[in-house]
Amino acid sequence: MSELPHTLKIATVWLLLGLGVFLSFEAWEAQRARTQFQAEGNRVEIRRGSDGHYHWPGTINGRNVEFLVDTGATGTAISAALARDLGLVAIGQVQSRTAAGVVQGDVVRADLTLEGGVSAQGLRVVALAGLGDRPLLGMDVLGRLRWQQHEGVLSFDLGGGQP
Repeated sequence: MSELPHTLKIATVWLLLGLGVFLSFEAWEAQRARTQFQAEGNRVEIRRGSDGHYHWPGTINGRNVEFLVDTGATGTAISAALARDLGLVAIGQVQSRTAAGVVQGDVVRADLTLEGGVSAQGLRVVALAGLGDRPLLGMDVLGRLRWQQHEGVLSFDLGGGQP
């Protein structure tokens, strides 16, 4: 009885190997995510993610979020659920054209801060039902920054103006 059955020993070795591979993959993913966004001085660089999008970490009214950079969006948009969670009050309604068609949304005001030092206070944001969990950062913010895209990297020169 002092020795474990052979099958249990083999299963334990495989479980430990699987755990090692899993933890290694998680560490690799975390490192890759950290290198996708870099801010140094007046320069921000964002590498395209594995999903084909650019992600810019920041906050909305103090809540941590990861914005999806959307150069095709006129304005910044958040989900209606996030607007409710943040207690944002509608100041109007608007119809928005999205990839899914025309949708009705509420206009709210919010304070945005992006890593690297970009901020927009009292920005008009559209809260849309059905929008995913990542807010869209639109041209109402991006259009006020100097940026360029080259070989899968969005570079922002923040030495110029800010929203």
